[in-house]
Order: sequence, then structure tokens, then C-alpha cells
Amino acid sequence: MTAYGEFRSQYQGALEDSRLIFYGIRYILENYLHRRWTEDDVEKADMFFSTHLAPAAGTYRYPKDLFLKFIRENDGYFPVKLEALPEGSCIHAHVPVFQLTTQGDFAPLCTFMEVLLTMVWYPSAVATLSRRCRDRIEEAFDKSVETGRDSPLLGSRLHDFGFRGCTGVEQSVLGGVAHLINFDGSDTLSAAYYAQFVLNGGEPVASSIPATEHSVMTAWPSERAAIDNMIDQYGDGLFACVMDSFDYAKALGKVLPAVAQHKLDRGGYMILRPDSGDPTEAVLMALQAAEKVFGVDVNAKGYKVPRGCGVIQGDGIKYERLASMLEAVLEAGYSAEAVAFGMGGGLLQKVNRDTMSFATKLSHVVYEDGTPADIMKAPLNAISKSSLPGVLAVKRVDGVPTAFPADSGEVAPEENLLRTVYDCRPVQVNWDKFTQLRRRVNDEWHALPTQADVASASLKAKVKDCLAKLRKRQTD
Repeated sequence: MTAYGEFRSQYQGALEDSRLIFYGIRYILENYLHRRWTEDDVEKADMFFSTHLAPAAGTYRYPKDLFLKFIRENDGYFPVKLEALPEGSCIHAHVPVFQLTTQGDFAPLCTFMEVLLTMVWYPSAVATLSRRCRDRIEEAFDKSVETGRDSPLLGSRLHDFGFRGCTGVEQSVLGGVAHLINFDGSDTLSAAYYAQFVLNGGEPVASSIPATEHSVMTAWPSERAAIDNMIDQYGDGLFACVMDSFDYAKALGKVLPAVAQHKLDRGGYMILRPDSGDPTEAVLMALQAAEKVFGVDVNAKGYKVPRGCGVIQGDGIKYERLASMLEAVLEAGYSAEAVAFGMGGGLLQKVNRDTMSFATKLSHVVYEDGTPADIMKAPLNAISKSSLPGVLAVKRVDGVPTAFPADSGEVAPEENLLRTVYDCRPVQVNWDKFTQLRRRVNDEWHALPTQADVASASLKAKVKDCLAKLRKRQTD
């Protein structure tokens, strides 16, 4: 049996662009598929399944014999071959991202790992959302920043504030690292630590800055005292202060001018953080206050850049709002380099499997008598849920990853982007360091057209043939 996984749609909210980032297979592979089953595991599973069905439904049919067989014959490793695209591949919807194959007695276990492997939807969705936000920020930088998207500031313009909104530490690692493919700003330290020491040989991949939060601001006798303390501690570098603990307008209009000279004497860069109210209005208020208190310079593209002061909006940010806020900032005459964004739940929580409609489907079987059959799902009332038939391969055609039938003879082994990462036991995989992956994703993303036909002519012909056979079989 053979099954494969694909994203059936582009990222929601980007209707004219079907690009996405495939990411997360390594974590699942190393933390779950590399695990060796034991007979004790099987006995516990057997006990569980014996009680899982309602009494009237009979006994849950769990293939205990097959699990015991591979434990004894395959050292406890799950008997499946897994092929996958390179981690961080930039592709379009409908390109197969992994393929599972099982053989012999173990063939019925082909889709047993479906639920687990399907979970690549989560880091892939976060990576794609983060990249789409970067697209909007790059466009604003090209318009309003002297060095455009080549500015070293761009990598810090979307900061991960999502740790507290996650369901657990593991989710924070998966989603937080996916975001770090596109940006280097993160307060999700679990992800930054994992990326640095597990994925990048100890070299750092993320950063943050000293910042107050409301407990700090309200614990001091006054907001001015709290900010003066921050300036004393961190005023010669980057630091951020939340400004809405009591009265945001008063904090900008009275407290900020009161600490201005202290801040100027220290010489650092102060970032104002609104955290309530209308996000666009709050950002513009902060920019106007920064201009009034510290002054601005007008860059070569005609946009204002506050001197030694900027704004980060970390409340209520989502993809659509980020784009509209950037438009408002530029319309008000300010450069995009003066504004950064923080995303929390909107980055790591407000995605789901339907965000890019991930699915794993059986595509090929060989019956006990040796007869092969390509199979597919093709519901007439939901064509978008149709799957692909046959054993599949993926190769680049004019730079675009494109799906082919593996038996077409059109894809040489060295061209196939579906590469073996597990074969009934762990195999040696030369994973890119995270910094290399980050550069590759950036290059691939910009090289990929926003839309492309990703099914080869031979695959389209196989789909047509398979559909005809299926419809005939249904009426026989």
C-alpha cells in the first residue's frame, strides 16, 4: 500500500497566491517515528482497544499480531517507508509533501501513522502565515525604507509573542520554530532554544530586547519612575516600554516628554508599546508622540523616521490587520522601519488543519493476488477533496515542484524531491542547519510564481483514467 499527504488549498486570505511552506517533518520523525515499540506497549494498547467500543458494538479490531510481528522481526521500529520533501520546501497547494509505503504482511499498517504525520499541517501553517506577513512588510519596506527589503531591520519586524497562547510547550516549539524560518524576533524562548541547540549546532537564530509589562509598570510608584528605571538599566541600547497601564494618551502626552531628556542622555533606542484600543489608531498616536518629543528625519524616499524611537504593536495583530496598519502608517507619512509587530495567539493559535486543508489519502494498492490498482477519492459534491492516484514523485519543472506518476519514467531518482527519511527504521538524513534552511526558504519563496499548475500531463492522464475506472466499478 502507498499513501501520500498534501495541502489541498492555499493559505486562507491569500486567494491569488497558492504558495506555502512545508515544515515540521523532522520533529515528528525524530520524536515519534524513531521511537521503538515494545511488547508492553502492545499489551496496553490491546487492553485499551478491548474497552474502547461501546458494548453493543463488539470488540475493536486492533491488529495486535502485526505489531508483535514487527517488534520481534524489526527491533520494534514501525515497518513503513517514509519519503518527504526537504524540510522547508516552498511549494504550491496539491504537491505531495510525503509518501508512505508498506509491504507484505505489514501493508495494512500504511495509514496507521496518518494522524501523526498529518500534524505537519501546524508548523507548515504557521511558517506560511509568518511568511505572508513578511511579504506585506517587505512591500512596505520597499516603498518607505531607503534600503528596502535589504534592510537589516526587516528580520525583527514580526515578533513572536505566542508562548502563553499555546496549548503546551511542544506546540510552542513547533510553531515558534516555524516562525523563525522567516524572522529572528521571538519571545517564545522554548522555540529559540530548540532551534539554536537542536537545529543549528548551537549558533543563535533568534533575539529579543528588554521590555516592561504591566506588572512592572504598575508596581512602581508611577509610570515615569518605571520608565526612568528602564532607561537607567537599558537606556544605552534597545528597550521597550508598555504605555497603556493607565491612560495611554496621558502617557504619550505627559510622561514621555518628562523622560525624554533622560532617554537622550543615555543615547539608546526606545520602543513604545500600545497594548489596547484600536491598533491602527494606537500606533499612529505613538508615532505622532515620538515625532513631537524626539523629532524625525525624512529619508531618501520621503518618509519620516522618528529619532531614536519606534513603536511595536503586539495586541490584536493578524495577517489582514497587519497589512492595513502598514498602509495607514505609510499614508501618515512614516517609514515602515519605525513600526514593528508582535503576534501571539494570532500567530501560534489561530490556525487549524483547514487553514490549508491538509489530508493524507491512500493512492495505490497491490492486492493479494498481485494485481496493482491506483486509487483515489473523488466526491462529486466536493471536488476540492479529490486525491491523487498512484505512487507519486515530485520534481522541479521550470523551478516549480510538480507532481508526476512515479512509473511514468519522467523523474530520475536524483530528480525526485520526495526523499527517503525513514525506511522501516531510522536512516541517515543530512538535514540543513537552520540558518541554511532559512536562507533557502527565502530564495525559494521569491523564486516561486504565486500560482502554478503542479500536476504533470502524465498525472492528469492517470487521474482521468483512474476516475473512469472508479466510476465504472461503482456501477458494476
